[in-house]
Order: sequence, then structure tokens, then C-alpha cells
Amino acid sequence: MQDSVWVEFIQLALENKPVNLGQGFPDFPPPNVVVKALQDALAGPNHGLHQYTRGFGHPRLVNALAKMYSRLTGREINAQKEVLVTVGAYEALYTTILGLVNPEDEVSNTVSLKRCHHTPHNKAMTVGACTSFAINLKAKKTGESISSADWVLDPKELESKFSAKTKMIIINTPHNPIGKVFSREELETIANLCKKHDVICVSDEVYEWIVYDGAKHVRMCTLPGMWDRTITIGSAGKTFSVTGWKIGWAYGPQNLLKGLQLVHQNCIYTLSTLLQARAVAVGLEQEMERIDDPEGYWNDLSRSLKVKRDQIIACLNSVGMAATVPQGGYFLVCDFSKIGSVLHLQKHPVGPFLFMRYSKEFKKLQGIPPSAFYGPDHKPLAQDLIRFCFFK
Repeated sequence: MQDSVWVEFIQLALENKPVNLGQGFPDFPPPNVVVKALQDALAGPNHGLHQYTRGFGHPRLVNALAKMYSRLTGREINAQKEVLVTVGAYEALYTTILGLVNPEDEVSNTVSLKRCHHTPHNKAMTVGACTSFAINLKAKKTGESISSADWVLDPKELESKFSAKTKMIIINTPHNPIGKVFSREELETIANLCKKHDVICVSDEVYEWIVYDGAKHVRMCTLPGMWDRTITIGSAGKTFSVTGWKIGWAYGPQNLLKGLQLVHQNCIYTLSTLLQARAVAVGLEQEMERIDDPEGYWNDLSRSLKVKRDQIIACLNSVGMAATVPQGGYFLVCDFSKIGSVLHLQKHPVGPFLFMRYSKEFKKLQGIPPSAFYGPDHKPLAQDLIRFCFFK
């Protein structure tokens, strides 16, 4: 393992104090529904909320999650056997890989651009000693007015990554950092390969509530024949803009979830009772009642972020940094090659790390080079790209 890219860039942010659009968290308060619920619990008489709770998730939270996803998937989900609460989506991904993959197995990872190298996927694969393959999204066109929908998987390359040894495929929709919302047809292509080769699908759907321009988030586990082979990952940090709370979850069929539970109970065991039972659970219960309300938190969040997205894209395009317009999530990538080519920094080619260091020091703007998340063989694919977060 190596140091994460965040070690360097957080330190640079502290030293240069730029406008930090690198890390993915908001700089405004979370919704009142979860804040008030937590405040009421802290001031209340129930002292048991300050003690250990059920290791696989507080009963109120797993019941809220089961009720929500039962409604969203159209099937009855068992709160006790088919839902696991984790320390953020990070742990959910980690336990999924460690709990279900053996050393001789292969894992195909379709979530590049981002989750390829310094990520829970690859760290867990390293510990588990399995073999991983990245399948990269590639843009069908270049220049301005590119949509995240223009970033696609090559069907032949995708199919070539499936073999008798393939145990798992990892997807991310809505996607970080491209912002791609995989269409039903694209997901069906992946699903058909999973069924043909008897492969588990891990669907990272933490940005499920943040979509724009009429894009529709399709849950992989709802496709025909996919519930029994899909683990779906979610996050309170993304759902309620509380990334520091580190509450995530996984749901799926009992026989698959058992592997995650075994890793979780022997490594983590449990997490904050207060945050689970009196903040996240209450938030889910109340916001599910407002899911069709234009003023509900999730609808309002997407609406406000769309304005921010359009503003930053206009700014980037105006200075020659061609941005991909995301359909979902709160990240975007832009191509800096047009302005990078006119810079002459330290007599070296202007790669993404050098460009970002220049931007932070002289322009007081910080993003993140997506190439940091690539394995060595794939870094050239992101040599002209910078990721920005517009959740500010």
C-alpha cells in the first residue's frame, strides 16, 4: 500500500489556503431534520443511546432502510438479514470484497475514472490477494458540451474481463467523478454478463439522490435476475450531506450479506448508536414521506446543486477548461490541456499534478488529479483531467 493522494493535497491546502474544490463535502449545514433529531436525542432522557447497539445496525435504522428500499426496489427486504450498517460506504465496499472474494478470484472494476488505485476497492483486493482488472469509461467525443452520458464502456472490452475466474464486478452509478448515470440499457449489458458468468455485482450507489436534467437512477438489483447476485452500497454522508458522520450501509440477499457481516463483526462490531437511531433513521423516515415533494430535501438538493454545477461549468469553459456536464453526483472533470499547453512550469510537461500545484499556489484554486486514482497502466488516460467538487 502507498500513502493516499489526500495526505499530500490536504497538507497543500493547509499551507496555501486555496478555494478547496478538491474534497467532496459541503461547506454549509446539513438538513435540519437530522440535526434537530440529534440535538433532541442528546438532550433527552434515554441514556441507552450513548451505549453499544446491535452490531449489524441499530434496529430503528435497519428498519428504516429496509422500508425505504423495499419501496424503491419493489420487493420486501428483511431488515434483520438483508441490511448491514457500516462505517461509511468505504467500509461497506471493503467488507464486501474481503467477505466475498477469495485469493484465486478475479474482480472487474468498471468504476474508473475514480475507484481504481488508492481506494477501498484496491486496498481490499490487495489484502485479499485477488486479481483485479479495471474497465475504463472513455469519452466518445472531445471539446466543450460533453455530457457524462458520452463516457461509455466498450462492450467488447467489458465482456473480455469476464472469465471462469471472475467472482465480482464493481460499478458506480451515479459515477464519481464523471457524474455518469448509467442507463437501464447499459446496466442490462452488465447484468446479462453477470448472469452468464455467475458473477456477483457490487453496485456503489451512494449518489442515488443527486441526479439532474431528468436523468433516472436505476438500481442494479431491480433488473431481472439481479437481486440474488447484487450487493448495493449506500451512504448517509451523501444522502444527508454529513460526510463526517461516517454512516453507510449495504443491502442484498442474506446468503451474500453473511460474508460482509462476518468481516464487520470481527473488525468493527458496531458504530454510533446516537447517529444511527436518532439522526439518520429519523431523517430517512421523514424524507421518504416527502420523496415526491418538490420541497423535500433530496429534490431541493439536486435543484440547488444543478445551479452550482452550471455556474462552475460556465467559469471553467470560459477559461478554456472543457468540462464534462455531470448527470449526477457533485463532482465533475475538466480537460485542462488547452491552457496547460501554454504554461511553462519548471521546464517540464504540464501533467495534472504539476498543473494542480500551480493552480493552488498561484491561482488559489484546488482540485484533484483523477490520475491519482489510477493504476500505473491507466494513468495516461487521465493526464489532461482535473476533478472539481461543486458542493460548496
